[in-house]
Amino acid sequence: MTPLSRHGRGPRGLVDWRAAARGGGGRTRRAARPVVTLGAAMQRVALVTGASSGIGFALCKRLLQEDAGVQLCLACRNMQKATATKAMLLAAHPSAQVSLVHLDVSSLESILWAASEIQHRFQHLDYLFLNAGIMPNTHVNFKALISGLFSGEAVHMLSTAEGLLTQEDSVTSDGLQEVFETNLFGHFILIRQLEPLLCRLEKPSQLIWTSSSNARKSAFSLMDYQHSKGKESYSSSKYATDLASVALNKHFNKQGLYSSVVCPGLVMTNLTYGILPSFFWKLLMPIMWIIRFFTNTYTLTPYNGAEAQVWLVRQKPESLDALTKYHSCTSPLGGNYVESRKMDVDEEIAERFYQKLLELEKQVLARLTVPLSPK
Repeated sequence: MTPLSRHGRGPRGLVDWRAAARGGGGRTRRAARPVVTLGAAMQRVALVTGASSGIGFALCKRLLQEDAGVQLCLACRNMQKATATKAMLLAAHPSAQVSLVHLDVSSLESILWAASEIQHRFQHLDYLFLNAGIMPNTHVNFKALISGLFSGEAVHMLSTAEGLLTQEDSVTSDGLQEVFETNLFGHFILIRQLEPLLCRLEKPSQLIWTSSSNARKSAFSLMDYQHSKGKESYSSSKYATDLASVALNKHFNKQGLYSSVVCPGLVMTNLTYGILPSFFWKLLMPIMWIIRFFTNTYTLTPYNGAEAQVWLVRQKPESLDALTKYHSCTSPLGGNYVESRKMDVDEEIAERFYQKLLELEKQVLARLTVPLSPK
């Protein structure tokens, strides 16, 4: 580990997305974009999925602290929460440019409409933060937890959740595994739809994925990449994220698009609090603060967890290592910094997985027809 410095129209008024699945790089037609001034065109634009709470919200706050002139687009499923988030951001930064777009990454229909709206609004995207995610129906092995707390593996166990968590996945209306579609594939489709805004040789753009230390190779199978037969769907989806990022760099770096993955560390968010009953967290919190003295990945707060994402914004994407995951870290005294750690990924497997994603994209778009106006 290395420490680093602190829409074409079809018959009967429908949009036919099948054309995009038939090859040739087909994309939907868009209305002519409005003329923008040179100053507006030069502004940095950042799109954040899952921006209404947790790490996504903390990231938005920190981006505005870094550059109050950045245009922020919050892509959220719950628009009521998104509106409240926007109000809080503007209260702290009254002159900020913050917009909202409805996006549910577990719904292909929502993704396609959001991508169309984003292409209509913006000339380019400088940063696409792929942050939205779920860990549904999580079950904890309490026997393993209690025995592990009194063993030499306590820090490792509580840092990675290895051997502790299982999830019961479900199937979305698109016929895909929910965790796979929400955490990875929905974002993959979003990237593919936004390629015209992202691929710019004159000014490179960045994809920044929220991965996890729980992204374990042992949980992933290329033969069951949606993880329909396993019980570690979250871990599988995060490892799949790492693979996808590696493959995206291979295919898009020459077009000015670079992909990186971050681990926010152990952060207390709604996702985390849903794993255990509230009384159990009260018992664990003193232990977690003690463990923080022995492991730097216990970032604990969303603000700390967003450190690696903010750090990546300051870097030249061409200088970043495609096989590295960037970890948010916090010292015992509360100082934030970033560590780079090599990912346990095979580039050949990453490429084979990428080809499977492209084939799945063709299949799902070939059978999808979307009404002209979003619901």
